Amino acid sequence: MSTTLAARTTATIIPSLRYRDAHAAIEWLCRTFGFEKHVVYADGDVVHHAQLVFGNGMVMLGSVANDSAFGKHIAQPDDIGGRETQCAYVVVADCAAHYAHAKAAGAVIIDEYEEKDYGGAGYSCRDPEGHLWSFGSYDPWAAHDAS
Repeated sequence: MSTTLAARTTATIIPSLRYRDAHAAIEWLCRTFGFEKHVVYADGDVVHHAQLVFGNGMVMLGSVANDSAFGKHIAQPDDIGGRETQCAYVVVADCAAHYAHAKAAGAVIIDEYEEKDYGGAGYSCRDPEGHLWSFGSYDPWAAHDAS
């Protein structure tokens, strides 16, 4: 399939997550990982839609809504034994500093910070509701030696 079908925008793939306490998740993700609020549409305790940005990337999130057509297809990590079926990878400029900040802020570290054989460094952690995140300095868009 040709990339001509892709929209001409900053990022064409945007992960979307659901949280039981979306307001708390938004604050935590901003404080701990460095996301910034782009927009938050909420009605009391319910976040209908939020967009958080990091560089030229974005995640969208909202409150868990098991009664919606879309929500019926999504399970929370604690619903399935702490497992995930996907993980967002976020490119960071200074992975060691990002790791130290996230760890100090209470992120549950799953894979400790390490320099990778293929270049860059990285670590993985969970947020307060168990979603898995991976951060690294490896930038797949940058030129690299494929050998």
